[in-house]
Amino acid sequence: MADHDLTGFDRGTFTHDGTTHRILRRGTGPAVIVLAEIPGITPKVLEFAARVADLGCTAVLPVLFGKPGRDADAAHIGRLRAGLYMASSIGKVCVSREFTVLATGKSSPVVTWLRALAAHEHGRCGGPGVGAVGMCLTGGFALAMAADERLLAPVLSQPSLPVAVTRSRAGRIDISAEELATVRGRCEREGLRVVGLRFRGDRLVPGDRFAFLRRELGDAFTAVELDDSAANPDAVRAPHSVLTEHLVDEPGQPTRAALDEVLGLFRTRLLGQHRGAAAEAPAAEGGE
Repeated sequence: MADHDLTGFDRGTFTHDGTTHRILRRGTGPAVIVLAEIPGITPKVLEFAARVADLGCTAVLPVLFGKPGRDADAAHIGRLRAGLYMASSIGKVCVSREFTVLATGKSSPVVTWLRALAAHEHGRCGGPGVGAVGMCLTGGFALAMAADERLLAPVLSQPSLPVAVTRSRAGRIDISAEELATVRGRCEREGLRVVGLRFRGDRLVPGDRFAFLRRELGDAFTAVELDDSAANPDAVRAPHSVLTEHLVDEPGQPTRAALDEVLGLFRTRLLGQHRGAAAEAPAAEGGE
């Protein structure tokens, strides 16, 4: 797979509280914020966003790190180039004040910006609310975003923060206690549903992390845990990226069923009886 030239995606920016990031968009209908994994918005992430748009939603991709469209698959560009690109994106994250990599019981500062983006896109796109998919480093961001009542469909795909260098970090996720309590309350009062995805052998996403989410959210947390053998065998890296690099996009495949679970959540929570209203909602001004 070559680099993606971003054909089919509109480009813009969004600014909140003095911070500006570039934005890619595709589709019409209720917004789904698609948060890329390290090293950035790869062609596989763009393929997932296109599936979200085909469903009848607007896929909104903030550029938080990396070069949008750049192929990072070592099978295509070689291990050295892939490793250097990965290292450059990780380096940016580690020095940025927007991300909290190690701390437990704390949400990354960028979540405030992402909630503002979700609110803006809700006004712009219409519909009953907004969805969000976080992947890898951004996986837990979707959970923290759900402290805002406009977030109706949070998906945590291989949530990898805090980095599991100790047992206590392995059994937590990057959200503050206050925001977790708010999300728990929404689950109890509003029937909010949170979906999490991981491969069972993924050391970046320990089983203790999903056990923690089960304890905190109860039946509101749907854990999709896949055997490593279900991962795309052509991928160079160990099983990790459920919706992108390790997806086997064929009927009957466990990763395809996981993808369908995610798309089904958006279909139920964001479209449902609101499909016509979302398509007819006027665009809001400002934010770009």
